[in-house]
Amino acid sequence: MLSVNQLDIRYGEKHLFKNISARVHQGNRIGLIGVNGAGKSTLLKIMAEEMSTDDGVVSRSKDFSVAYLPQESSAVISDKSLYDEAKSAFHDLLQLQEEAVALNKRLGLAEPETEEFESLLKKQGEVQHRLDGSDIYALEGKIEKVLSGLGFKEEDMEAPVSSFSGGWLMRLMLAKMLLSSPSLLLLDEPTNHLDLDSLTWVEDFLLNYQGAMIIISHDRAFLDKTTNLTWELSLGNLTVYKGNYSYYVREKEERQQIEKASYDNQQAKIRQTMRFVERFRAKSTKAKQVQSRLKQLEKMEVIERAENEQQVRFSFPPAPASGKDVLEVEGLAKTYGDKEVFHGVDISLHRGDKVAVVGVNGAGKSTLLRILAGQLESDRGSIRYGANVKISYFGQHQAKELAPGLTVLETMAPASEELTVTRVRSLLGAFLFRGDDVDKKVSVLSGGEKSRLALARMIAQPANLMLLDEPTNHLDMSSQEVLQEAMRQYDGTIVVVSHNRYFLDSFVNKVLVVGGGEALLHPGNVAEYLRRQALEKEERETAEASVRAKQQKNQAKPVMNKKEQRQLEAQRRHERSRLVGTWAKKLEESEEQVERYEQLKESLEVRMADPQLYQDEAAWAETSREYDDCKRRLERWYERWEEAQEKIDEIDARLENG
Repeated sequence: MLSVNQLDIRYGEKHLFKNISARVHQGNRIGLIGVNGAGKSTLLKIMAEEMSTDDGVVSRSKDFSVAYLPQESSAVISDKSLYDEAKSAFHDLLQLQEEAVALNKRLGLAEPETEEFESLLKKQGEVQHRLDGSDIYALEGKIEKVLSGLGFKEEDMEAPVSSFSGGWLMRLMLAKMLLSSPSLLLLDEPTNHLDLDSLTWVEDFLLNYQGAMIIISHDRAFLDKTTNLTWELSLGNLTVYKGNYSYYVREKEERQQIEKASYDNQQAKIRQTMRFVERFRAKSTKAKQVQSRLKQLEKMEVIERAENEQQVRFSFPPAPASGKDVLEVEGLAKTYGDKEVFHGVDISLHRGDKVAVVGVNGAGKSTLLRILAGQLESDRGSIRYGANVKISYFGQHQAKELAPGLTVLETMAPASEELTVTRVRSLLGAFLFRGDDVDKKVSVLSGGEKSRLALARMIAQPANLMLLDEPTNHLDMSSQEVLQEAMRQYDGTIVVVSHNRYFLDSFVNKVLVVGGGEALLHPGNVAEYLRRQALEKEERETAEASVRAKQQKNQAKPVMNKKEQRQLEAQRRHERSRLVGTWAKKLEESEEQVERYEQLKESLEVRMADPQLYQDEAAWAETSREYDDCKRRLERWYERWEEAQEKIDEIDARLENG
């Protein structure tokens, strides 16, 4: 267990942490969220002891190990191969193995029936016992599995670490952390350097991870799948929500509604009391009642509305009209030296198409986008744009082209003809430039700030074909939601490279998969594409397993006649009935209770939606209590239903395989 106790940090006027406290228990899976600048990365660094703080603020149990993956890191300095560097994650275990070898050598030289021999024998037994309890004999397979899952190829295993780029070195750091299996993983934006395949592999790995974890991520789908607790950092305070990110969104909205209702109800009471006081203050016959009302006000615990982060809204200007056919690509090919990136690429896009470009790192996604934007020449093939197509392009190099002497607001000048100053400021606010930030010079901005400014400038200019390469990399969750909604409502055509599935899924209608030298269009969003891929994989594996099972049965079992088959099936039915009986009753009971409490929850929600309820404080409190109790009971019955269904499925699978 690790705990943070009364952490208080202030930078000038900004109170980063206001005496926050939190605990991490074994097995906790925590998503740490908040707007940019809320202190998320700072909190992880403090927990990892990468940043110093007062004594006693951070404490951890004995043998509770912590590993920290920062957002960015200096290059790994190593002359080892990729495989050997990954293997160094087991440094302590390998040292133990070397100690065992040394002890064996010394035992071979020591005289039996001496004190030295007895001491060495005892020590050897202890070391061997620790080795036998470890997974040292499975290290090779484990290392290869993790490196492969993170996108490294077989030919990479013996390549020197120094030959890999920064993004791949971050993957190597993540691999070493996963291999070392600490008690607590602290992961700061672990998905930034991952493609879609590696991202889904990491998700599955973390789902089976036995230790605790705290994850900072702006990928909502990733948080939803890997976490079951949410810590929100906002305005210096830390609030805990007992669920994943989607649960947090629903729960926070409910809390705010309840808080608003309670606040409004109390304010109405205060106004009513003050009207009475003002009306009868001068009347001696009412003096006693006036004093009584004033005392009630003094004793009242005033409800304070919680301060919230500023919300920003933005929408794109209407896209200039274009023809129905926006883009036609035929036979596109590109090579770098001896390496062919892709060949024979054919793409047709129409007005209003919104396309997600996905694929493994190095497949050519950014290269394809640059060719479509006219930033790079192809080797073969043709690109035809439709009538009145106006392109805007955002790539990683765009930030370097900003004029360092201009302010943030001046940089947006090209958009001023189309957008009012208010809308320009609204757009800048969506990209986290608020208040006096708009007067900062470009030269003093960080890399992330420059990237956000370049994106804001690009999308503010009229276009009907947007080409964007990883536009969400430096955006927090709320800014992503602003951009996401604007893209959903945008009436032009979009082609976007991103691995952020939740961001993409609300507005894309096609997926362009780049890989293996090809680029193939698929209908639907990314989630639908992944479901189809998973289903096809499952069907292939099921078919292969069925063929293997039939072959084994044909080899191992004699052919039965019809009577014997009927007897065997009857035995199986009887055995299933015996094994499933209790769980079937539990399943039926759970289904009935789930239906009952779902109906009750709906009726309570209807009652709580009635504004009249808030006029009666006692009725509101009782309804709120009933609602919370109903949710808890419904959750418990859901858990029981899932347990019963899982047990029945296990029994059926066992009988089928038996």
